[in-house]
Amino acid sequence: MSRIDDSKEFIPVRIAVLTVSDTRDMSDDRSGDTLVARLEGVGHILAARAICRDERDTIAYQLRTWIADPEIDVVISTGGTGLTGRDVTVEAHRDVYEKEIDAFGTVFTIVSMNKIGTSAVQSRATGGVAGGTYLFALPGSPGACKDAWDEILAYQLDFRHRPCNFVEIMPRLDEHLKRK
Repeated sequence: MSRIDDSKEFIPVRIAVLTVSDTRDMSDDRSGDTLVARLEGVGHILAARAICRDERDTIAYQLRTWIADPEIDVVISTGGTGLTGRDVTVEAHRDVYEKEIDAFGTVFTIVSMNKIGTSAVQSRATGGVAGGTYLFALPGSPGACKDAWDEILAYQLDFRHRPCNFVEIMPRLDEHLKRK
């Protein structure tokens, strides 16, 4: 089973948080606030934060902007992962992915099933990689953000997590783009 290896030093990761919403602003962005509190609470760095409307091109543009920023290692978005016509975050993420982390959505569904039962089928949480940056799209509820962070991301974004984690392979995410 997984564990934290206390003999290793914690490595802070630079994380950007994107809230996708037609109605939220910074004063009432509870899901974004939840993610920021959790990532900063364990010692990661909030590298950027923004809110954008549920527009596929706008979301993809923001993702690409942050992917191009060498000061950002991870982007976590919240909102727009459901089934309604305005929910286009997953499509925007997939527009920019080089590789999808298929198991992220599966594991998130398992975590959600334990919390909300079959309602978990309504989420399309996803994860991927582009330009050496990890990208995760979470549902827009604070509870879903807590679950994703507490049950998955807190471990996978911790270099000390064993048997493996996302941080230890960060230097190799864009190796295919470098000249040999």
